[in-house]
Amino acid sequence: MPKLGLILADQLTPSLASLRALNPQQDILLLAEVAEETTYVAHHVQKIALLFSAMRHFAEELRRAGWTVIYRPLDAPDNDHSLLNVVQRTVTAQGCSELVLTQCGEYRLQHAMNNEWSAQLGVPLQVFEDDRFICLTADFSRWANGRKQLRMEYFYRDMRRKTGLLMDGDQPVGGQWNFDADNRAAYKGEVPVPDALNFSRDAIDNDVLELVSNRFAQPHNQHPGQLHPFRWATTREQALTALEHFIQHRLPHFGRYQDAMVSREALGERADTLFHSLLSPYINCGLLTPLEVCKAAEAAYFHGQVPLAAAEGFIRQIIGWREYVRGIYWAYMPQYASRNSQHNDRALPHYYWSGNTQMHCMSECFRTTFDNAYAHHIQRLMVTGNFALLAGIRPQEICDWYLAVYADAYDWVELPNTLGMMMHADGGLLGSKPYCASGSYIARQSDYCGHCRYNVKTSDQPDSCPFNSLYWHFLIRHRDSFARNPRMAMMYRSYERMAETKQQAILARAEHCLINLEAL
Repeated sequence: MPKLGLILADQLTPSLASLRALNPQQDILLLAEVAEETTYVAHHVQKIALLFSAMRHFAEELRRAGWTVIYRPLDAPDNDHSLLNVVQRTVTAQGCSELVLTQCGEYRLQHAMNNEWSAQLGVPLQVFEDDRFICLTADFSRWANGRKQLRMEYFYRDMRRKTGLLMDGDQPVGGQWNFDADNRAAYKGEVPVPDALNFSRDAIDNDVLELVSNRFAQPHNQHPGQLHPFRWATTREQALTALEHFIQHRLPHFGRYQDAMVSREALGERADTLFHSLLSPYINCGLLTPLEVCKAAEAAYFHGQVPLAAAEGFIRQIIGWREYVRGIYWAYMPQYASRNSQHNDRALPHYYWSGNTQMHCMSECFRTTFDNAYAHHIQRLMVTGNFALLAGIRPQEICDWYLAVYADAYDWVELPNTLGMMMHADGGLLGSKPYCASGSYIARQSDYCGHCRYNVKTSDQPDSCPFNSLYWHFLIRHRDSFARNPRMAMMYRSYERMAETKQQAILARAEHCLINLEAL
C-alpha cells in the first residue's frame, strides 16, 4: 500500500524532509489548491497567483523526477473547500496506508493535523521537522530555556558559528558581528537603481492568472491588490535568476540603502524595489533555501563584488532575524497570538485596505503594497507598523492585515514580526523596546515628507504630522511601562524639558488625531 505525501504551498523544495522519506517508485504525492486556505484571510491576489503557479510548476518538476503526483486545482470538480476533505478523498481513493508530511508553517493547521487528522483519516500521520531551517524548533527552545531575556543579536552569533558564514575560525570576518550602523543612509540618487526583473509567462502562469482574476480579483470580492503587472518568479529556475540578479545588481548597494525610502514621484516604479532582494517570497515558499542565498551573498563578498556590511546585513536578516522569529513562534504558540500587553483597542483604519490617506508616507507604502504584494522592511516596520503602534490598533487586526497583503507572509514569520516587533504586544519578549518613532525618522530616511500636506517639523499645530504628536502621546500613555527602560529614558527626559503649554498642545493634537483617525 502506498504512503501519501502531502506537499503544502510553502514546501516547494525537492530536498524537503518528507520527500526524502518517501519512495517515488511506490508512494504518491498530493498538492492541492484549497479555497479554505486562500480565504481565511483576504490574501493579496498576487500572493495567491504566485503560490498556485509555483505549486503547479513544482508538481510538473516532481513528475519529471519520477514521482506519481495527484494535483487538485482550485476549479477541479472534485476539489473540496477543506484541505482535510481533499486528503481524505485521496487516501480513500488510492488506498494509502499512511500520511507523511513536513511540519507546516502555521500553528492553526499543524495543531489540527496533530490532534484531529489521524483519527478522521483512519491512517497514521508522520510529521517530519522542517530542516530547511537552520535552527530546529527543539534547538531554539534549548537556546531560550533559562535566559532572562531573549535577544536576536546573541542568537544570530550562534547561527553564524553554526553555519560558518562570514567566519574566520571562531571570530567574525572583519572583527565585528554586526555592521548595522553602516546601513542607514537615505537614498539621494548617488547610484542608479536597477530596473525591476521581469519573467516570461508560460501556459501554467497564464491559466493561473486567469483563474485568480476571475475568482479573487476585485471587484468580484474583497481580496486586496492589483494582479498586474505580475513580476514574480514561479519556478526554481526563475527564482535562481532572481537571486543572481540581486547578487550582481542590488547587493553591492543593499547595505547602505536598506533603510531608505523613496516616493514614486521621484524615481518611478524603481522606488518600489530600490536595492532590496525581493527574495523572501521564494525563500518562504521553498523555491530557494535560506542557506543557499546566504552562501551566494558570502561568496560575493569573498570575491570582492560587495562590501562586507552589505553581505553581513543581508545574511543577518535570514539566519538571524528570520530564524529567530520562527523560533519564538513555535516556542510560545498558541498563547502568543492573543497577547496584547498594551491593551490596544482601536480598530484598524479603513485606509489600510483602501490606501486612501492624506499621510503621504502611509499612502506610498500602501500603494507599493497593493501594486506589488510587497513593501520592504522599513516601510512595514517604521511607517505602517509604527503608525499602528502609536495609534493603539488592536494587534490581531494589524496582524491579519500583514498576513493578507504580502506575498512573503506566513503565520510563523508574520505574527512575531507584527505582534512582537512592530506592536510590542508581547511585553518585550521578542525585543527590548518598542520600535516607535516620530515623523523625523521618516523625514531622515525618505523623501516622503516633501510630498505631504502635513508639516513634519511641528507636533502641536493643526497641520502637524500625525506621527509627531502620536509619538509623544504613545510615550506618555505608556510611561509606566517604558520610562525605566534605559533605551527610552532620553525620550522621556526630552519631553520633561518641554514647556507645559507645549506638552498640552502636543497631547491635544494627538487626541484630535485619534478621534479623527479615519480622516487623516
